[in-house]
Amino acid sequence: QVQLVESGGGLVQAGGSVRLSCAASGLPFSSNAMSWFRQAPGKERELVASISWNGGLTSYAGSVKGRFTIDRDNAKNTVYLQMNSLKPEDTAIYYCARRSLPISSTIPGQYVNWGQGTQVTVSE
Repeated sequence: QVQLVESGGGLVQAGGSVRLSCAASGLPFSSNAMSWFRQAPGKERELVASISWNGGLTSYAGSVKGRFTIDRDNAKNTVYLQMNSLKPEDTAIYYCARRSLPISSTIPGQYVNWGQGTQVTVSE
């Protein structure tokens, strides 16, 4: 069964930290770019962070740069998102996504597999 499963979300106070995980099963992983997107209520899904197949290239949305870090462990088929200095505006459902190519894209339609999402809520 092909799936991406996110975990690690929850309720955190502003200024706190959360580490999200996304485990892949039933599909290739180590040759594929991975990204984290998020979607807040009433807003479009936006790209948060991306990482190339071997971790050599990473990119971040301007709103999270310097606070979030994406990394991956290909031996564990897992990608992570470390989120520090969280703000209430970071509240959203966070999704991991897999692209069929080794380099990431900013376009959601370029990703072929999506997780079910994990809620992150940042309180004042």
